[in-house]
Amino acid sequence: MTVSEVTAAPPAAPPDPRRPRLDRRMILLAGLGLLVLVALARALTGATDITSGGTIGAAIGLAVPIGLAALGGLWSERSGVVNIGLEGMMILGTWFGAWGGLAFGSPWAGVVAGAIGGALGGLLHAVATVSFGVDHIISGVALNILGLGVTQYLSKLVFVGMKGGGETQSPRIPAISTVSLPFVGGPLEDLERTRWFLLADLAGLLRGLTQNVSLFTIVAVLLVPLSYYVLWRTAFGLRLRACGERPVAAESLGVNVYFHKYVAVVVSGALAGLGGAFLAIVAAGIYREGQTGGRGFIGLAAMIFGNWRPGGLAGGALLFGYTDALQLRQGGTSVHALLLVVALLLAAVGVYQLVRLGRSRAALISGIFAMLVFAVFALTDTVPEQFTSFTPHLTTLLVLSVASQRLRMPAADGLPYRRGQGK
Repeated sequence: MTVSEVTAAPPAAPPDPRRPRLDRRMILLAGLGLLVLVALARALTGATDITSGGTIGAAIGLAVPIGLAALGGLWSERSGVVNIGLEGMMILGTWFGAWGGLAFGSPWAGVVAGAIGGALGGLLHAVATVSFGVDHIISGVALNILGLGVTQYLSKLVFVGMKGGGETQSPRIPAISTVSLPFVGGPLEDLERTRWFLLADLAGLLRGLTQNVSLFTIVAVLLVPLSYYVLWRTAFGLRLRACGERPVAAESLGVNVYFHKYVAVVVSGALAGLGGAFLAIVAAGIYREGQTGGRGFIGLAAMIFGNWRPGGLAGGALLFGYTDALQLRQGGTSVHALLLVVALLLAAVGVYQLVRLGRSRAALISGIFAMLVFAVFALTDTVPEQFTSFTPHLTTLLVLSVASQRLRMPAADGLPYRRGQGK
């Protein structure tokens, strides 16, 4: 028996020949189709902000902490440890990130300190779940509570008395530099102002991706392919994933299951801590109590939406970041335009279900919901402010409900493990 056999799934049913294989070409076509739908909604509604460079840039900034938390959840759960303590680890990352930046006078020192703070939370979670066999959910909830309490105590101990600091916030943190791709910002902005169909929308997308991008954002984006390489292209990653699929079989092949679980959960905490440091150093420039705002839980949802894969969770983080950016910039107007995009997407899904897969019932349900959403769009001019503030969380619920039927979590995720239990 080889190590590769450890992660082999049980024999599955033959793939449906009508379902297209999700490769790079299909992903690019889906992205282009989505851009066309959003451009059409922009042209019909006049909500220019839904594809503006400012919205795209804000969406990326809002997606980074969610994506880092999701990436942390991926490392932990691929090793078989459920980590709903991501929120607590992010909270630790916000405080330690602010403290590190202030104590050493460098924002990058804050980045390192934020990662260390989150890693300490991950280590505590690993000790509880891996060594002592505490229920993963209970340990995660306790860590969320502990992270909030510890940072409140440390703020009173450290930030009180500092200029600009207090019990619930830190002084201003040194900023991390931003970079822009030279010579393209002006032409892209001019093209965006023309409002030409698709061309102006593409210009807004490119301007948001290439102008005033934080160096921390670039580092965070690079962590996604790096995690994919380590987990799916190295022997260490194969052993780690084996611990989340069949730990007893991995143990029989000489894999130190405890070691790999510890490494995965500590790395998970460090990544979540980086997400918290981003919020304090880049997003706000200051630590404030409660500034994570549940992003650790949204990151967990993005990881599930991405089917425990790096590319999928990155797409989920961008989706949640985009909806958050819309409600922050133009509120009800932009979210109202997004209703038309949702209606068009549901209609397209219905046509696909009927023509490609032959599922008339699913197509009918998609069509009914598409008409309902379009009716709401046609009969209203804006979306109430109370609803727009809830848009990111509603998106989380809708995405998880739609994606739930195609998900496959690691086989041993959340299951207790004891060395020698299979002997």
